[in-house]
Amino acid sequence: MEDGIKPNPILISSHRQETVALWLLRLITLITVLPILAVVIYIIVKGAPSISWEFITAFPRNGMREGGIWPAIVGTFYLTLGTAVFSVPLGIAAGIYLAEYAPENRWTRLIRIAIINLAGIPSVVYGLFGLGVFVLFLNFGTSILASCLTLSIMTLPTIISTTEEALRQVPYSFRAVSRSLGATHWQTTWRIVLPQAVPGVLTGVILGLERAAGETAPILFTGVSFFLPQLPQSVFDATMALPYHIFVISTSVPGMSVQIQYGTVLVLLFFVLGMNLLASLVRIRARARRQW
Repeated sequence: MEDGIKPNPILISSHRQETVALWLLRLITLITVLPILAVVIYIIVKGAPSISWEFITAFPRNGMREGGIWPAIVGTFYLTLGTAVFSVPLGIAAGIYLAEYAPENRWTRLIRIAIINLAGIPSVVYGLFGLGVFVLFLNFGTSILASCLTLSIMTLPTIISTTEEALRQVPYSFRAVSRSLGATHWQTTWRIVLPQAVPGVLTGVILGLERAAGETAPILFTGVSFFLPQLPQSVFDATMALPYHIFVISTSVPGMSVQIQYGTVLVLLFFVLGMNLLASLVRIRARARRQW
């Protein structure tokens, strides 16, 4: 080589290892993404022919073999909205307390471990809990209210954990400068720290609500019905919902068209993706205003 400089074999080896690792990560990413894309494309291909205005806006008829899924769409919206009303304020408040106010001691660590464990409990356990507490003990009956409270308890661990983590990621210098200018702890948290953590907090909220929108077991025990001739009139009425509707027409309705089954799945998929898209737009705007 020029000037008698010889290549360093250690650097060459490190470069090769980095290249191999990069291609390995790309391969793993491809292996992970392709099955998901395949499932989505398959659902679209199988379900798209059944999508129509009547399918979206009409009531089911003829043993759910004809008509539409409007009551299930409305019921899913009610359940998701009710879950958000109960779980989002409580989850964010608990996350703020754990990140900004709770002392670092044995009890706080135990609470965090309990929250993590609650996030991994199967949804059917939450359904049985909701049945025993909200439906029977509190006498709410099989209702939207009982289902929303059950789904809220199920989503709280996710919202609490992600909120706490998002707040902890905000640099400490933000807090130090705010407190040095005379702001109280609460003013610093509410006006400085929380706005900077909005993208992470919103991610946890959407993850929790998406899980709530797609769950069957909790609402199966607490508030959904096989078929209702009208939309629910109050929170103490039962409702239809897309996840349970999919379960019923796939397992309990003989002669059900496959297109209708996949069309209902496609509508639920669009419902969840719509929530994600809306949240992504809000996150993008929040990140654009973030100062770190």
